[in-house]
Amino acid sequence: MTTNILIHGDNIEGLNYLLDNGFRSKVDLVYIDPPYSTGGNFTITDGRATTISNSKNGKIAYTDTLQGKDFIEFLRERLLSLKELLSEQGSIYLHIDYKIGHYVKVMMDEVFGIENFRNDITRIKCNPKNFDRTGYGNIKDLILFYSKTSNPIWNEPREKYTEKDIEKLFSKTDSNGRKYTTVPIHAPGETENGKSNKPFRGNLPPRGRHWRTDVETLEQWDKDGLIEWSSTGNPRKIIYADEREGKRVQDIWEYKDPQYPTYPTEKNSDMLDLIIKTSSNENSIVLDCFCGSGTTLKSAQINNRQWIGIDQSDYAIKATIAKIDAIESDMFMLKQGYEFVELKEEFHLAI
Repeated sequence: MTTNILIHGDNIEGLNYLLDNGFRSKVDLVYIDPPYSTGGNFTITDGRATTISNSKNGKIAYTDTLQGKDFIEFLRERLLSLKELLSEQGSIYLHIDYKIGHYVKVMMDEVFGIENFRNDITRIKCNPKNFDRTGYGNIKDLILFYSKTSNPIWNEPREKYTEKDIEKLFSKTDSNGRKYTTVPIHAPGETENGKSNKPFRGNLPPRGRHWRTDVETLEQWDKDGLIEWSSTGNPRKIIYADEREGKRVQDIWEYKDPQYPTYPTEKNSDMLDLIIKTSSNENSIVLDCFCGSGTTLKSAQINNRQWIGIDQSDYAIKATIAKIDAIESDMFMLKQGYEFVELKEEFHLAI
């Protein structure tokens, strides 16, 4: 089965094509950036895309005129097919704007189950603007993250500490100049019969608490110099900054899009890298059925994932082919081929 596939056509037809050709429950990750129900068109002029809806200049790259209930039902139909394509460990990230996003979330709660809602991620998309408007400035959109089941692929992402983070979080310095902090070695809850309520160096856990690990491990930490004792004899675990992978990624992301995109609404490639590394594994299938300029597909390929892209726009397909073909092979990554599937009879493109 060829997995890297680029499909040109209406994405509901493309999704049905995949369901009919053996991809049901095979996709580990879906990222989509559908139209935002803006009520206008997005255009391209002399190779440069506009990021403003209803531009009067250039050729139409795609139309975004569905609104209200019609737009929600348009998305619902596609999400139901995407759910069938998702594996039992699959996830979906839907990128949308603040005007329609909350209505989309209610609909996604119905399709995927509110219990499978993971995050409403705020994405800072641009620098502050001073447009004249009644209301606060808009610098963000949102990404709705759902899984198909309670056990999705999850490769915990970590963000590197800044120097400011280290000064704040690791305020102590040992005799070798290493920055560190300390944390309690006990936790809430009593243990009656386990190993985490035994005496450690003559100390019992505080009332209503238990040791975080067994006493043998605590003894080894102390032997290795990883327990710091206070002047009152209170033990705490030493955590060194240089041994930490970084801090947890939170739900506010600052990933600004290209200033001069080749296709409207082209997204930040670093953001796609984060999503793909976190919610898929190597050789997982990543699907984007509003693939636009192909940023998701490129990110999937350079991160050793397989990919499927669908779009009905001629401009999108040309931009995607250019982006995929521009990926340079190197000694670590062989240039991959892909299958091109044409569902629009009037479009003919030599691959």
